[in-house]
Amino acid sequence: MLNDIMIGQYIERDSLIHKLDPRVKILVIMFFIISIFLIESFSGYSVLALFILLTVFLSKINLKYILRSIKPLLFIIIFTLVIHLFMTKGGRVLWQWRFLSIEEEGLRMGSFMSLRLIFLIAYTSLLTLTTSPLELTDGLERLLNPFKRIGLPAHELAMMMTIALRFIPTLLEEAEKIMKAQKARGADFEGGNLIQKAKNLIPLLVPLFVNAFRRADELALAMEARCYRGGENRTRMNVLAFARKDYIVTVISIIYLSLVGIFL
Repeated sequence: MLNDIMIGQYIERDSLIHKLDPRVKILVIMFFIISIFLIESFSGYSVLALFILLTVFLSKINLKYILRSIKPLLFIIIFTLVIHLFMTKGGRVLWQWRFLSIEEEGLRMGSFMSLRLIFLIAYTSLLTLTTSPLELTDGLERLLNPFKRIGLPAHELAMMMTIALRFIPTLLEEAEKIMKAQKARGADFEGGNLIQKAKNLIPLLVPLFVNAFRRADELALAMEARCYRGGENRTRMNVLAFARKDYIVTVISIIYLSLVGIFL
């Protein structure tokens, strides 16, 4: 289960998507999210699915990694579908048993919300799979720079978001090691009722939190030892600059997603 969480993981490939400016990827994802909530037809979601598959193909990322990113949230997706099936009313009655019924509008809204969650998870996971933490930090900071005029700490905010994403795979790896060690000592994380399962997680959560605080302290000391003082007067070895391919991909993606969101 822990191995299926792909958020924060970066897979190095020699692909067009990997070589794109991180700001392009972030902007395209923003327009993608807007398009998801504008689409009101299954044909629109079909066209959007083609866009996702094309991006996966160009990124040279195996489709199984995208499917693995959906698996941990499968319960939430199914729960959302079921809630809409039985709670949203309207249209022709498709199925009824006593006080329970599934109506046409419930099936439509449940399908739309489930597809929105699946597409959102799949496409946003591509951002971290194809963008290194350093590039992601630089991209976020450059996009947030205009908001410095109103007092927004762009660099610090981008750094915090990137560190949080970067530590997700590390903490998952730590959790897996602790779980295996506790199982070797006879701990049972699967047996018992819900309350018992929650109590069984204590031997996992306590050392995990201790290790997380220790890693955070070590990171803070390392940053101070390297004279890190935030974004003021900070220089970069690789300065972000838009290339021809970045402009082309940005324009094509935004036009495509805008047309899909408006007309479908």
